[in-house]
Amino acid sequence: MVEVPQDKLGPVMELVGSRRGQLGHMGTRGEFAHAVFSIPARGLIGLRTRVLNATQGTAIMHHRFESWQPLEGDLTGRANGVLVSMVAGKAVGFSLDSLQQRSELFISPGDDVYEGMIVGENARSDDMTVNPTKEKKLTNIRAAGSDRNILLKPPRRMSLEEALEYIEEDELVEVTPAVIRLRKVLLTENERKKQARKQAAG
Repeated sequence: MVEVPQDKLGPVMELVGSRRGQLGHMGTRGEFAHAVFSIPARGLIGLRTRVLNATQGTAIMHHRFESWQPLEGDLTGRANGVLVSMVAGKAVGFSLDSLQQRSELFISPGDDVYEGMIVGENARSDDMTVNPTKEKKLTNIRAAGSDRNILLKPPRRMSLEEALEYIEEDELVEVTPAVIRLRKVLLTENERKKQARKQAAG
């Protein structure tokens, strides 16, 4: 069941539809629309966060078990690829500044990274291997206008539920007492390329 302002019902219907949800009943209560959906349990993972984001926190949502049903196909996957670190070390602001131009970052300067760790979401649909530890080359010549302040957007920090909902089949969630990280199952780029060739061949 979802209760949401009527002007924000469209995005909620789209989100639930992408999770193979079926509308069972809909009514109105003042300015709010009251909708009852039947949705697979696997489609609920991460849905509450997305509904709250789509409605600026105004939606009320709860669910209960209805019945067992036959499996009906796969859920739609993630549209964007990810940024995968090619090295181990500490993330550097200079490198993250160039990466944020074409991605949404999951890390901050000073965060520890390792090869195969997912450090951001690519603006395009394919994965991209990057070096978040690359520092600015230093010279003894100072050119006018060569220095500028680095302004980084706050990184996207995921809860465990959001991380589990976000990953694809070739990715894992790494949980420690201090941090939740995303990583590829195969950490090195060579291993991932070999796996991709095997899948393409057979």
